[in-house]
Amino acid sequence: MKIVTFKEVEESLIDSSKHTVEHFQSGCSGDAQVAIIDINTIFDFEENKHDACAENFISVAIIDDDSDYEAFKNFGIDAWIKGTDLQDLNSLLNLIEKRHFS
Repeated sequence: MKIVTFKEVEESLIDSSKHTVEHFQSGCSGDAQVAIIDINTIFDFEENKHDACAENFISVAIIDDDSDYEAFKNFGIDAWIKGTDLQDLNSLLNLIEKRHFS
């Protein structure tokens, strides 16, 4: 599964044998199936999601506090993960792949 990050995410949190990771700021191919964002990158994502992502994609927001959730819910984000739970990011990605892209 191809992933584009708008927020820098430690690559060891994502299984590189199963997923390809591109960073939007470094350039991307434009066909990502999953976009990872946070509160600081939501507007970059909104402005560029059509250039960075495939037609059907899943957005994942990293939330640091409850006010982040309140801000994200108006943007139609598909999935959320708390910043304190990022060690579970790969499990979330595997679940997304199984439910949406299998």
